[in-house]
Amino acid sequence: MNYLAHIYLSENDQLIALGNFMADEIKGKTYDIYSEKIKTGILLHRQIDSFTDQDETARISKRRLHKRYGHYSGIIIDILYDHFLAKNWPMYSEIPLEKFANDFYNFLEERYEILPDRIQHLTPYMIKDNWLVNYAGFEGIERVLIGMNKRTKMKSHMHLAIHDLKENYSALENDFFIFFEKLRNFSHNTLIELKKKYKIL
Repeated sequence: MNYLAHIYLSENDQLIALGNFMADEIKGKTYDIYSEKIKTGILLHRQIDSFTDQDETARISKRRLHKRYGHYSGIIIDILYDHFLAKNWPMYSEIPLEKFANDFYNFLEERYEILPDRIQHLTPYMIKDNWLVNYAGFEGIERVLIGMNKRTKMKSHMHLAIHDLKENYSALENDFFIFFEKLRNFSHNTLIELKKKYKIL
C-alpha cells in the first residue's frame, strides 16, 4: 500500500502514522531509536507490506497490468489502490479527506526534524501538491506515476500505467474493495498486538 493507506491504517494515532509513513527509510532494527508509538508504526508498516505481497487479490490486480512493468507492478498497484481509497474515502472515514490530510501535513511539519533525510526532502512537495487528496483524481495519480517513472530513470514505464487504470478501472476497483477489507481487519488486529507488546494504551 502507498502513503494514504498506511497513514489511514494507523487508526488516527499521529505518532503511529508518522512511523508508518516513514517506515521504508528505516532499515533493520534502527527503529529502536524512536519512541514506542513511532516504532509501532514502523513495524505495522512492515506487516502491512508483507500481507499485501502475499495476498491473492493483490496478485490478481498485478496480473491485470501490462507485462512491461515487471517487478514494478506491485508498486503500481500500491499507488492505484491509494487512488481508490481516496476516491471512496467516505466509505472508510467520517473525517473529510481534506481535514485528514491537512492534520497529517501539520503534524509532519511539527516533527520535521526527526524525519529521515529522504522524507524531509519529500515532505514539502507532498504538502505543496496535496498528494493525499489529489490521489482521488486521474491527474493526481498520473503525476505520481510520472514522478515514480523519473525516479527509476525511465526504466519502469510507470507513467503508462494510467492507461492500465482506465482500461481496467471497474475490475481494479472491485479488487481494491475485496483486498482492503481483508487488510483493514489484518492491520487492526496487528496493531492491537503491537500496542500490547509496547504497552501502548
